[in-house]
Amino acid sequence: MNDVLDVALRLLIVFAVFMVVPLVVGQAEHKVMAHMQGRLGPMYAGGFHGWAQLVADGVKFAQKEDVVPAEADRRIFQMAPAVALLPYLLVIVAIPIGPGEGAVGQVVDAGIFFVLAVMGVGVLGSLMAGWASANKFSLLGGLRTAAQLLAYELPMLLAAASVAMAAGTVSLPGILNAFEWWWLPWQIVGALVFFVAGLAELQRPPFDMPVADSEIIFGAYTEYTGLRFALFLLAEYAGIVVLCGLTTVLFLGGWHGPFGADGLGWVWTLLKTGVLAFVVIWLRVTYPRLREDQLQKLAWTTLIPLALAQIALTGIVKVAIN
Repeated sequence: MNDVLDVALRLLIVFAVFMVVPLVVGQAEHKVMAHMQGRLGPMYAGGFHGWAQLVADGVKFAQKEDVVPAEADRRIFQMAPAVALLPYLLVIVAIPIGPGEGAVGQVVDAGIFFVLAVMGVGVLGSLMAGWASANKFSLLGGLRTAAQLLAYELPMLLAAASVAMAAGTVSLPGILNAFEWWWLPWQIVGALVFFVAGLAELQRPPFDMPVADSEIIFGAYTEYTGLRFALFLLAEYAGIVVLCGLTTVLFLGGWHGPFGADGLGWVWTLLKTGVLAFVVIWLRVTYPRLREDQLQKLAWTTLIPLALAQIALTGIVKVAIN
């Protein structure tokens, strides 16, 4: 009975984090972008600095009509938002936020393989939406998504493999237990490759060609309305949380900090994740969208060679140490 209660409590906490933290990131994006652009942003919904703006947006989306195009593949069209969103919930289950088995939803022995494989499934939601909408702009967005996935999945895997080599394990808690602070300069190139490739997979600016509104309206999501469109937006913010959390765990030491590693380790995990989420927002405001050829060139001529060089460096250092 206690085991059942433990599982139920863990699932409840993970679901609460999954529903609340992406909204916090979304609200922070509204306010940070506004201040960087010299305006106030949301100020009225809920009172204090418009804290309930995203809740109001959610209510608005829920009230809108759910329209399915007449020529669309109805079943695939309706399934696509769930396919885009749910994989991030599964990934959050495996991300440790503190030391000990009580600080992770479920310890997965092959954690790196699990989280990267499941994150790849989330991209399929965009492909399904682009193909099933029976719209040329949606199809173009889906094709761009596929090209982006093919180009950036490889450097992301190579960068994560470098950390696994350094730690000698593919378990996320195992990597954190093996972490040493001198890993930061050692794995810095892999960290940058992993973070940039993750941004591209999330289709965040400056890698948002699949949803380039000035070219293809809103890409694969052009025909979506109401709650289904809101689920795609929620998937984007959940993806930011997952990417920043994984980068924290793999490259920044997770719960390791100057003090409080045992009792307050989760504070360091959340703090590092929050700083990375701020960087994601900052990049959106700062850099213009890349062209499709620039995006492919960055992946194949820069990120992949850098990731391979990081793996070679990791191997040399491991041999030297041993």
